[in-house]
Amino acid sequence: MKKVIPCIIVLSLIFISSKSFSQVGINTTNPLSTLDINGNVSVKTFIMIGSATPTTISDGFYLSLNPQATNQEFILPSPISFPGRMYILRNISDTNTAKLTTPAGLLFGKGKTTGGATSIYMYDDNNRTITVISDGLNWTYIY
Repeated sequence: MKKVIPCIIVLSLIFISSKSFSQVGINTTNPLSTLDINGNVSVKTFIMIGSATPTTISDGFYLSLNPQATNQEFILPSPISFPGRMYILRNISDTNTAKLTTPAGLLFGKGKTTGGATSIYMYDDNNRTITVISDGLNWTYIY
């Protein structure tokens, strides 16, 4: 009997650990990815008002940038500190340009491997809405 109890404990731990590394499904009984959602997803939205000093982006997913003067700076977090992080940014001002910068790495346009910049400008008919994704070293942007 003394040997049976440790075996039951070990088998229970194996069963529990295999379940803890499984796929999770929301509104589905057969998830096909680590997280498989069958339905709508809501993400945190946030409005950032520009100021005289650069505004640091640290929260939200869909961010409405509202610069109060032309070329007001909005700073992405370091892509090195947040690999895989993604933001959708929209300049909601009809009159002012938003300047998007990164404290580390570079900003690369989709499909580019050279010519990265440390800042890009968001204004009418040119980069009004941008999606940025961190690869762990740099930001890739798509508009």
